[in-house]
Amino acid sequence: MGKTITTRPRYEWAEKEKDIFRFFFIFFILQALPLSVDIFKVLFGFKWLHIGYGDIFQLTRLSAKFIPGADSFINWIIVAVIALIGTLVWGRSKYKEIDYNKLYYWLRVIVRYRLAIGIIGYGFIKFFPLQAPFPSISNLNTAYGDFTDWKIFSMSLGIVPNYESFLGGVEIVAGLLLFFRKTATIGALIILVFTGNVFISNLAYEGGEYVYAVYLISLAIFVLSFDAVRIYNLISLERPTQPAKFKPVHTGKQQTILLVCKSLVIFFFVFLYGFKTYSGLHHDPYQFPRTPGLAKAAGIYNVSTFKINNKDLPYSATDPIRWKDVVFEKWATLSLRSNRPVLIDSANYEQVFTNDKDRDYELAGSAGRHYYSYTIDTAKKVLSLENKNSHYKGEKLTLTYTRPDSATIILSGLDQHRDSIYVVLNKVDKKYPLQLGRRKALKL
Repeated sequence: MGKTITTRPRYEWAEKEKDIFRFFFIFFILQALPLSVDIFKVLFGFKWLHIGYGDIFQLTRLSAKFIPGADSFINWIIVAVIALIGTLVWGRSKYKEIDYNKLYYWLRVIVRYRLAIGIIGYGFIKFFPLQAPFPSISNLNTAYGDFTDWKIFSMSLGIVPNYESFLGGVEIVAGLLLFFRKTATIGALIILVFTGNVFISNLAYEGGEYVYAVYLISLAIFVLSFDAVRIYNLISLERPTQPAKFKPVHTGKQQTILLVCKSLVIFFFVFLYGFKTYSGLHHDPYQFPRTPGLAKAAGIYNVSTFKINNKDLPYSATDPIRWKDVVFEKWATLSLRSNRPVLIDSANYEQVFTNDKDRDYELAGSAGRHYYSYTIDTAKKVLSLENKNSHYKGEKLTLTYTRPDSATIILSGLDQHRDSIYVVLNKVDKKYPLQLGRRKALKL
């Protein structure tokens, strides 16, 4: 392999600068590498010949993580301690006088590629509006005060898919700029402003992505620091400023190898991921289950009759047992509203699940309704329901259904306490202004 030759004059590093660089070199290398406790679960959980956009998203999301679960700044402390130890060892080794100019160049390459992959990972699931989908029927029939701040923010974004696509487009463009040395600073500046807003939004709305947002911001600051002083002199001080004259020239097979590697990264994380995400929008949006629900049943239903152990319970706003209304989604989810309290499933960081049973966006951050996934035995006309909320694992209902007409569903069987239950549901012909749009009149 040939050498890397540069036209930039060699910068002479002071000893203190070398010590600082050693720390940040180890710190950012550890942060950029997918040193995660989840890496083997991710890599071996893929069907590589039939890889999905969710798999690629998980790859873009991997970062240094030593503690399972959501991101935590504790992982940063661990990385910093390792970097500090590495700095002390490096400063006493025979490699302490290595070419720091070359190391700085390659560190910046690694960081900007890692930053590009990370921001593009979120860019495509916004550009093809998957991250924040249009609210479900259940969400549209839940009181505003029953949602967490994060869920309100997500649904507010979901009702304006064009704006969501615009945000995703900004992230994709910024990521593409980072793949090229001459435009990397512009891409980092865009990310610093954009992701800084994401960080503030997560704090304001109690989201779970603030740690990862800071992660991307830190990478962007490092990339931007290369030209930061020149930008300050030019724009703030209005002084004549020389551009960075660093221009690597690769010789021998090195040029070919680097070009192939760059092409593979761009193909995988841009073209393939973009195509898979586009296909997912039309065939398998990840926030909601894909299994079809009861045919021609989607909508909201009032509960006109409710019997428990053959005892008729009249409507009551305070009764924790009697159902108030029921929603059948287009997919195999049934939600019911009653005065029975709901422990909130507060998962609020981005996860792309393949299995329907794991897709909990519709109920996450909502305290107004109980959500059940169900399977249908069409021969026996039986619905087998299971509560989707992680706080109610094992709660199951077995209900037989009959449909005397297109607007009525009668359910009977056993509830979660194994008591007999009989419910008559009447469909409500309800219109939603959000779906009609501003130009279609809603007659009251």
